[in-house]
Amino acid sequence: MSDPLPTGEPTRALDESFGAAILAWADGARRDLPWRRTRDGWSVLVSELMLQQTQVARVVDRYPAFLQRFPDASTCAAAPAASVIDAWAGLGYNRRALYLHQAATAVVERHGGVLPGDIDALLALPGVGPYTARAVLAFAFEHDVAVVDVNVGRLLARWYGAPVAPREAQRAADALVPRGQGWRWNQAVLDLGATVCRARGPRCEACPARPWCGWRGAGPDPAVGSAGSGGRQSAFAGSDRQGRGRLIDALRRGPVTAEGVASVMGWPEDPDRARSVAGRVVADGLARRDGDGVLSLPT
Repeated sequence: MSDPLPTGEPTRALDESFGAAILAWADGARRDLPWRRTRDGWSVLVSELMLQQTQVARVVDRYPAFLQRFPDASTCAAAPAASVIDAWAGLGYNRRALYLHQAATAVVERHGGVLPGDIDALLALPGVGPYTARAVLAFAFEHDVAVVDVNVGRLLARWYGAPVAPREAQRAADALVPRGQGWRWNQAVLDLGATVCRARGPRCEACPARPWCGWRGAGPDPAVGSAGSGGRQSAFAGSDRQGRGRLIDALRRGPVTAEGVASVMGWPEDPDRARSVAGRVVADGLARRDGDGVLSLPT
């Protein structure tokens, strides 16, 4: 293991002793999450799509029930998209349910129902981007690749004491994975970012990386503007996202007439906005409209 970046001034090189300290900490602090008890590719893919922009606690509650209903890609692909969207209730960002159904169909058609274990085949699946593909490789197949999300981007910047450009982040993270420890390492850094090296109120005194850290909470935070930091998400209340979610929740209970769309979306005084947003829901494949304008979940 060696320092993959020329930037920053860590107090020591991020070498084997650094990696050993992180892994030792994780062995005593690892969160017991249901998707960590499996190496099944489909189960890992389900968890990763659920966890995108959704709190862990919400996923923990819904993940087992979803897998009981759709235990493998073949079962999911054989079900109507409406069933998958219905099972996604409470997780938000319902388009991910549609992507998962499309990915399951592709896995059945291209790979005999078994999730592939190479990066190109995974990236070719609907809704699977670089992070998700690498997460499947690391957590289902235990490959020595790094997964880089907002937490990992923040860790890298603080460890090296300088912002890390997006194009450098993956290379830097990959170089830090101890050989043969891809699963343990990625779970460790994700937990570290979520529970200790947090965006707000980092617990530097409890961090196993403190002896090697290039920041240690002193001075401007190098994670600001670094890879994965992103911007603050717009308010949900009153947004189009909220209206979309309300519409799909209503469709889970049954069809919605054209006259009822504005009401179920929470905009009874703005039917034009409701029609426009509902049209985008249909265009995204999350609903279908019959000749009379009645909306229902897709078949």
